This record gives sequence, structure tokens and C-alpha cells, in this order.
Amino acid sequence: MTDMCAKAQQSKSMVRLLSWLQQREDEMAALLADLIAVPTENPPGMHYREFVELFENRAARLDLLIERLATSSQEHGTEDAPACLSASYGHGERTFYFHGHYDVVPAQSEEQFKPHRKDHFLFGRGACDMKGGIVSMLYAILALKECGMELDGKINLVLVPEEETGGARGSARLEQQGILGKNGVGMLLAESTSGVVWNANRGAISLRVRVLGKSAHVGLQHQGENAFERMHSVVERFQELKLEVERRATSLNVGVGQTRNSILMLGGQSGGGTNFNVVPESCWFTIDRRINPEENLAEEKARLIEVLKASQRRGIPLDWEVLQEGSTAFSRDEEASGQGLAKAIHEVTGTPPRFELCPGLLETRFYAAQGIPSYAYGPGLLSVAHGPNEYVDLRRVIECAGIYALTAMKVFNANQQQSNADLFSK
Repeated sequence: MTDMCAKAQQSKSMVRLLSWLQQREDEMAALLADLIAVPTENPPGMHYREFVELFENRAARLDLLIERLATSSQEHGTEDAPACLSASYGHGERTFYFHGHYDVVPAQSEEQFKPHRKDHFLFGRGACDMKGGIVSMLYAILALKECGMELDGKINLVLVPEEETGGARGSARLEQQGILGKNGVGMLLAESTSGVVWNANRGAISLRVRVLGKSAHVGLQHQGENAFERMHSVVERFQELKLEVERRATSLNVGVGQTRNSILMLGGQSGGGTNFNVVPESCWFTIDRRINPEENLAEEKARLIEVLKASQRRGIPLDWEVLQEGSTAFSRDEEASGQGLAKAIHEVTGTPPRFELCPGLLETRFYAAQGIPSYAYGPGLLSVAHGPNEYVDLRRVIECAGIYALTAMKVFNANQQQSNADLFSK
């Protein structure tokens, strides 16, 4: 009987939350459109301050206090200072984190920052990745608050910039300051997961390698040193490593059409030389190494650097820079937060979710590194994120808001429900 009562109460809570949210589709769409209209492109990192002020003002109208998290002194007074935002609901030290980023990849055209709605669909840069998810998380908190749902803990909504370029002035900065994940019992990230849960992500090491030579006219090429030919020799060594690396495979679930194999991509970008009739004095190319959770980031980075150092020892002048570096992350789906999320998704959508490895980096890694079970699940589709016709289904924005709210309730109230069950069983 106790289980039946608990399930009945949960069902009533779900219906009440979803009903409250479904009545606010137009309100949520209007807010999302305003957020999309702020072109927070990164790189280079634009209009952050405008977004922050807009979000603060709109949250205040909804009677939710937004706090700007501490920034370093040199960032004060600069245009578009990369502020991180926080809002809380509940009480106590135990904290369940909602996490999102408000920067977006550069648009293919200015029209993408002129949002337009067609029925339940809202189009514009960032609608999918991930301003739609931010609206879901904000309204999840509002739904809990307005419906009077008590939590045995606290939700902390954290919004950061700079995710699209590695998070140095966003999540990484908060981590360094000891702010991110404090007292965390779980974390949800509103990425565009296409209906699955990402409970793991690949790590990444991205390098730009520059190979040097000596310029000369083609008629006097014997007096030059061809950087292109030298670069080709370096690339050959990486091709040997690529063959070895890509034989490895993860044991985790992967999405349809995705690979289990580890990844080493060469030449995503490349260039060099000044003209067709001049021996190139420098050429460059990029390396993008994506590491499965079973591999070690430091070891794999060292292997890349060793190829470059071995080329130097063979007399090839070159240098390199690290463009991106991020660790893998993995959280078991059996964790309380994972099970709470899975049950909430099943209750709202009618379908149990699949847990998969994300093909790229996720900011869950900053929380997972502290032992906090961390998962990504959001209203957007990965297939349209970053694309020219980016959109989000507003029905999914509402649905995810309900799922986020229910997840927090399940995580925080699990212990309380178990205690009540113990009392009834005596």
C-alpha cells in the first residue's frame, strides 16, 4: 500500500507540474525568442553582458533572484564580461545542479538571430543548443515553486559562458574557485541529446602544428627548404598512430550511426605557403584526438607530443599549440540521480530512456571529476544543433521542464520516502 500511495502522489505531482507548464507555452516561447535575439556568438565571445542583464530582468519579473558569481578583478569593467549566473530553490546543503551555457556557435547568417515561430517550433541560433534547455531549467524551478512542491534539498541553476570554446572563463573558472558542484548530489546538463541520456563523454586533445622551412622562388627551389614536404613526413607518423588508436573501442552504448572506436582526425584545418611558385616556408595542420572513457587523457596527450618531439629529433623544425583539452567523464546509470532522471523521463514520455556516450565533450566532466553523478538530457536535436536551420520544439521544452522538476523531486525525496515506507512497514 505504501508504494501505491507514493506512486499515486508522484502521479498527482507530475500532472500538476505539467499542467502548470503547458499553460505557459507562449510565455516560454517569448522568453526564448528574446534570449535567441541576443547574439552571444563564441568565438569571439560577444554580447554576454546584454544576455546576463536580460536574463536577470526576466527572472526578476518571475520573482526569481539571480546571482552573479564572482569574477576575477581584471574582468570587471570590460565589455561583455563573462559573468556566470546562479539561482537557487529549496533549502539545505545537499544540492542538485541544473547547468547550462548561454554562448552559441557563430551563425551562418544574421537572420539566425531574428527568431521566428511556426506552430510549436521556434527557429534561431541557440534555440536548440542550448537556450531552449535554459528556459526548460528556469521553468522547472518556477513550476516547483508555484506548485508548492517541497524539496529535501536545494536546486542550483548555474549558467556559464565560453562552453563552445572549452569553458576556460566559465565552468573551468568556477571549478578553480571552488564554486562549481559544491555539496552536489547530482547534476543535469540541458544539452541537445535527441531524447537519449548522455551519461559519459569522450575526452579531447586538439593541437595546431606548424612546420617550418625556408622560402625560395620555384626556379631556385634547391636553395629553399620545403615546409609542405616536411609537414607530409610528420603527418605520415601520425597516420601510423591513427591506425593503432582507432582499433580501440569503448564498451559503452553509442548512438545510431556513431562509432565505438577511438578517434584521431588529421587536417581538420590546414594551410601554408604564399604562392604556387614559392617554396613554402611554413605549413600547418590540426590534430583532433577524441578519447574514449576507458583511455587516459595524460597518456594519450603524451603520445601525440612524442610524435612531434621525434620529428624534431629527426631534424624537422616545428612547433605546436594546444587548442583544446578536456577530460572524459562517466556516471553510472544506477546512481540515484541517474535512476531519478530515468524514472522521470519514463513517467512523462511513456518511454524508458537509453543511456549513451556523447560523441563530443560535455560540461558534465567538471562535476563528474568531483564524484558528482552527472547527466545530459535536453529538448534539442543534435542533428540541428549548430546548423543553418536550428530550431527547438516548444512541446519538448515544456516536457523537459517537467522532467527536470520531477528528477529533482525524486532525488531529494528518495530518502524521505524510504523512511516513510519503513514506518508504515512496522
